[in-house]
Amino acid sequence: MTAKDFRRIVLGLEGVVEGAHMGHPDFRLNGRIFATLTADERRGMVKLPLGQQERFVGAGAGPFVPAAGAWGRQGSTLVDLASVSAENIGEALTIAWQLATAEAAARAKASPSVRRAKKAGRSEDGRRGATTKSPPARRR
Repeated sequence: MTAKDFRRIVLGLEGVVEGAHMGHPDFRLNGRIFATLTADERRGMVKLPLGQQERFVGAGAGPFVPAAGAWGRQGSTLVDLASVSAENIGEALTIAWQLATAEAAARAKASPSVRRAKKAGRSEDGRRGATTKSPPARRR
């Protein structure tokens, strides 16, 4: 598997565009990154649901490993392109694409006012700092 093969597979998924982020290629659906290539293009990253990440990582020593830290705990999974089969990376990219599609649909269902409030860092009642309603402050 080469970076060229990775690109061909991921860009073959509906709605995916290639961009760049922090000096390396990324692949987005509806503006959200779900796969990347490292700057040297020897490894890729796919954002997987945790259950799928565990399945791909398996017992270890394979082409899939969780990314370090919080990214890995949230499903970011690194892939050694030299040792992964086209079938396995194709499956992983399809799952990551399906997750990105589902997340985009969930965001689209949120009401416009809630989306605007979250984007502005405000609660639904217009206050800054929280994205959920808080109980009213008590007066003494």
